[in-house]
Amino acid sequence: MVKGFLDGMTAYGKALSLISELRLWNYLIIPAALSLLLGAGIFATAWGLSDNIGALLISVYPWEWGAAVVAKIAEITGGLLVGIIGLLLYKNLTIILVGPFMSPLSEKVEMALTGTPASGFSLAQMISDFVRGLRIALRNIIREIFYTLLLLLLSLFPVFAPFTTVLIFLVQAFYAGFGNFDFYLERHLRVRESVAFARQNKGLMMGNGAVFLLLLLTGIGFLFAPTLGAVAATMEGVKKISRQAA
Repeated sequence: MVKGFLDGMTAYGKALSLISELRLWNYLIIPAALSLLLGAGIFATAWGLSDNIGALLISVYPWEWGAAVVAKIAEITGGLLVGIIGLLLYKNLTIILVGPFMSPLSEKVEMALTGTPASGFSLAQMISDFVRGLRIALRNIIREIFYTLLLLLLSLFPVFAPFTTVLIFLVQAFYAGFGNFDFYLERHLRVRESVAFARQNKGLMMGNGAVFLLLLLTGIGFLFAPTLGAVAATMEGVKKISRQAA
């Protein structure tokens, strides 16, 4: 698992070189714009709802003494709560939105690495890929929220607290990596087979997803995280599938 984790992380450097070599920079533009709009929307929602959630929280405070301070804390807490939920969904929503652009990019990368011919444009296939990606993303979101909430509950116990933050990050990374890998896996494996592949290569998924998450958290890295994540995952996916087929 450790080797897979390192392979998933280091693939980003190779992905950057391959994007430059194949002149695929145009694939950065639309995903970057969608990522920016989505991030701005989540921030605006968190800012706008913080007052409403804050008012709800202060409504249960029964005393007048300290009400102003409690109201301000409640407002900030409300904003943070919405922001955390938004960030939890952000990466999955990004993967869903950029899917129609990442799948062709992944195919171009696979062609360059393996020499396989392009399948050509098909509206039916594009819709099928989008539906599949949506199905995978919704599956991942449900499981990710469940495991994250479970770990948050465990963090309330001091003995577990030091480990839960790392585990939550790894859970987030696994599902982010799975989403990136599926742009490649959709051309080779059915949904159930893709799930099995992800479970068998947990380290690889986490390594890819870890860098993806770190890029999302930087000031500008979130603009090119989807493209780099998809290319890095495709490069590693080609290696894995080729070895299994050999």
